[in-house]
Formats: sequence, C-alpha cells, structure tokens
Amino acid sequence: MKNWRIKLIFILFFIFAFIISGRLFFLQIINYKFYQSQALGQQAGFSEVVGKRGQIFIQNSQESKGRSGSGEIKSFAINKNFWILSVVVDEIENKDNFADSISSIIPESKNDILNKIDGKNGYTVIKKNISDLEKNQIENLNLKGLRFESVTTRYYTQGDLASHVIGFVNGNSVGQYGIEGYYNDILSGKSGIKEKKTGLDSIGIEYDAQNLNGSDVYLTLDYNIQFQAESLLKEAKKNIDIDSGQIIVMKPDSGRILAMANYPTFDLNEYSKETNMEVFQNSCVQKIFEHGSVQKPITMAIAINEGKINPDTTYTDLGFLKIGPATIYNYDRKKYGLQTMTGVLEKSINTGAVFAEELVDDKVYLEYLDKFGLNKKTNIDLQGESYSENNILKQGRQINLATSSFGQGIEMTPIQLITAFSSIANGGKIIKPHLLDKVVNGSNEDINNSVVYDQVITQQTALQVSKMLTSVVDNGFGKGAKVPGYYFAGKTGTAQVPIKGGYDANKTIQSFIGFGPVSDPQFVILVKLDNPKVPVSSISATPIFKKLAEYIINYWQIPPDYTK
Repeated sequence: MKNWRIKLIFILFFIFAFIISGRLFFLQIINYKFYQSQALGQQAGFSEVVGKRGQIFIQNSQESKGRSGSGEIKSFAINKNFWILSVVVDEIENKDNFADSISSIIPESKNDILNKIDGKNGYTVIKKNISDLEKNQIENLNLKGLRFESVTTRYYTQGDLASHVIGFVNGNSVGQYGIEGYYNDILSGKSGIKEKKTGLDSIGIEYDAQNLNGSDVYLTLDYNIQFQAESLLKEAKKNIDIDSGQIIVMKPDSGRILAMANYPTFDLNEYSKETNMEVFQNSCVQKIFEHGSVQKPITMAIAINEGKINPDTTYTDLGFLKIGPATIYNYDRKKYGLQTMTGVLEKSINTGAVFAEELVDDKVYLEYLDKFGLNKKTNIDLQGESYSENNILKQGRQINLATSSFGQGIEMTPIQLITAFSSIANGGKIIKPHLLDKVVNGSNEDINNSVVYDQVITQQTALQVSKMLTSVVDNGFGKGAKVPGYYFAGKTGTAQVPIKGGYDANKTIQSFIGFGPVSDPQFVILVKLDNPKVPVSSISATPIFKKLAEYIINYWQIPPDYTK
C-alpha cells in the first residue's frame, strides 16, 4: 500500500514536470521573439531628441598678443534655462489685482498684462524668458491660475557687444547673420534617438545613441579690444555726430580679426524689437564704399613693384591734371610744385597718385587690383559678404583708371581694404581674414590655421612703402596718429559719397588705416566714419586710430622703438 502511494507521487511529479518543461519549451524556444519584444517594450523607451546648440566663446589676447593661445575666456552665446509665464484666465479671481501684482515683478506694464487677459478664456502666455528669481517672486504671490513652463533659449551674455559679428538664433532655432549663421551647421545640435532602460541592472539610466550636442566655437576676437573699439565709435557719435562707423583690428601675419566694431549696434537678446532691418547689416563686410586716399599706398606699391618709381622719384604738381575733357584736382585745390612720391603720400596729392598709375601698363595695373583682392570676396567666415567687381573700372577708360589711383570710382568693403593694406605690413603677402580660432567638441579641438592667398608685392616693395607711410605719420597729414616712442605707418582718407549723377556735396566718408610698430607690425587698424560733421579725416578718424593703437600697445605691453 505504501509503495503504491510513493509510485503515484512519482508519476504525478513526472507528469507536472513534463507539462512545465513543455510550457517552457513553448515560451522560450517557439515563441521567444514575441515575449522578448514585450519585455523590451516594458524595459526600454525611445524618444526623438535634439542635442544642445554649441556655445560661442573668445579668449583674451593680453598674453598671446593676438596669436592663438590661452587667455581669459569670455562667453558670448550660451544656452540658458528660462521660464514661460502663462495663466489660465478662468481661474483668475481679480484681474486688476493680478495685473498689478505681476507688473511689479516683471518688465511689463499693468495695462499690457490686462490687455493679454481681458476678454480671454483658457490658457494665455503673459511673458517669456522669466528668470528663476522672477519665478520665485511670482510664486510667492500665491495667485491662482499661474502656470510655468521651463524652456532653454539662446542667451547673449554681452548684450550688444560685437552683435554684428555674433548674429543670433531666430525663432526657428536657426542661426541668422554673423557667426551664428555662418557656422550654423557646426553649432547646431543633431537630431537622434534617446533610449531609456529600466531594470535591475540599469534603473533610471538614460543612453544616447551618440553625442548629439553641437560643437563650441572660439573666436579670434579680443573682448577688451572689441569693447574699446565700440566705445570709440559711440564717442565719435557724441563728439562729431557720425551717421555710422566701423573699426577693424587685424593681425597682418595671420589674418586674425581682433575687433570688428559697428555703429549703430543692437541688443542680441532683444533683436526682435528692431524695426529697421538695416541695423542687422554688418557694414564691415556688407557695405561697399569709395574709400578715397587710403588707396594711394596701394597705387604706389604697384608702381614701385613694377620698377616704375621709387620713394624719391619726383614730379611737378600743378594743382590739377587734364585727362581728355575731365580735370582732376587735388582735394584742397592746392598746388604743391616739385614733389617726391613720399611727399605725394605725406600731403595726399591726387595728381601724384595719377602720375604713378599712368607709368604702369593698364592691364598690369588692373591685374594688381585683382591680386590685392579688391574685385572679389575675402571669404571671411561671416554670412552675406558683399563685394564689387568694379566692372566700370575694368573697361579701361583712362579717366576711370586715373581716379581709381586715389580711391575714386573704385569700390570695396572695409574688410577688403584692410586685407589688401595688411599685405604691406606682412612683407607683401596677402592673408585670408578669419574670425574662427578653433572648434571644440568634447575633448576634440580643431584649430583654424591661417591661409596665405598670394605674394602680391615683393618684401622689398612692402618695406619701401612702409617707410613712405611712416613718413606720412611723422611728417604728413597723418601726424595725429603718431604714438610717442613708436614708429607707425598710416594713411588718411577723405572720400566723397557717390550719388546718381555725381557726388554728394554735403557728405564725406573719412578714414585712417595704419599699422605698427613698423619694424615688426603687430596689428593693423582701419577706422571708417560715415559723414562725420568735420571736414577731414585728420581730425576725425586719425585721433581714433591713435587712441586705439595706444590702448593695444599698453594692453600687450609692446616695448617702444625709441625713448621719448
């Protein structure tokens, strides 16, 4: 009897074991894919995400003296968390009290808030970009109906500083103008799939398919030099009532842009409030102008390089020059008599520049203008660069070639002008101007190296023209640019403003361009002022050049050329 019971238990055990084994075989072997997908669905979730936009930084150049290197880092464009303040209008107990309370905390008037909620139902946005402090203060009011939504937005830490260079991110999260536009693909975060797993071995851990964040961009700009340049333009508006103005500071041996200032400017964080779209134009790279006598050193460089003249070559100025039916006069209608080519630059004599140009074959002269980059883009890394091909000049009419020698009837942008002029400071080599220093993504750094376009003139020619321009600052119309203890080379320019049928008798563009110290040029500065209310550049742009040059010398602690 006992053995029967034991056998029965064994039989039942084997039957149940067989059933369980069969069920496991069915689940794990036959239908395992079905249950595996069910488990995966319970343990992992997927969602589409976009990485963060890369940020924009600069490194000050006090130690590196304008070269690529380490320095104090300042941010220009970052990603910042803000709050959107909204309200469910139906939940407001007293609209007048609500508007009065909220307006005491955020920069919105009581009437503006009332206009947003009066006659409305449901959900209404009151204010975007609410800070954490404002959010806490509003929450402490204990008003009914309030709602807050966290958002990440682009924030420009320096407000209006270098706004034309930086550009902004528009409402569609796309970079527009400046660096934000030109390097949008590098800065933009990438789209991808985010996987979140749960389980005993990965509770709450999120896994990204890849690094989706955009790269950070470091610029060649120096904060302090940029700030000083913009301050000088604002001062020029106050003192001589300029319509607008631009200043560019460039390293001649590398093409690094240390400052690119425009006036007027705008606040990057409030760009949507601007009603005049022209304020977004970066005139340094987008505004074409006839530049006047700052062209004369380039004319001299061409003639010297072709062996037609030297700094001591003489000619006799009669105060005017006839070319066909046209008559060319000196700017001040003066007659200077016997002059050297150095004297032509010192006194900025128009007829002397024509004398040098006419010694050069027309075709060769035009080819040099191409080599200097005056008929094409510099390809600087900014959106929307403009240029003039100077097609009328290329027709080769003698009067047009003559006037181009002193900067009339030839057009270019400020960035074209300083790039061409920098070749004189750089031993005859023309360098591509650029604003990008490096791109950083995690631990990876990609350094932007300088690009040499061409050897436009010989080193000997560049040295001769540099000495001529030094004499302009020491003895000529450029005396106002002289920095005691240092040798600087430079040239003034006062140009007429072309209008239909001629030139505006009431407006001028005044400029000064120069570099130093001459023995080892560290920087080139272009100051361009649109319609200052003074007659000539020697009392407008030239003093601004001197102030900025002195600042950089002290900032970089450049040793003097001689003892005062």
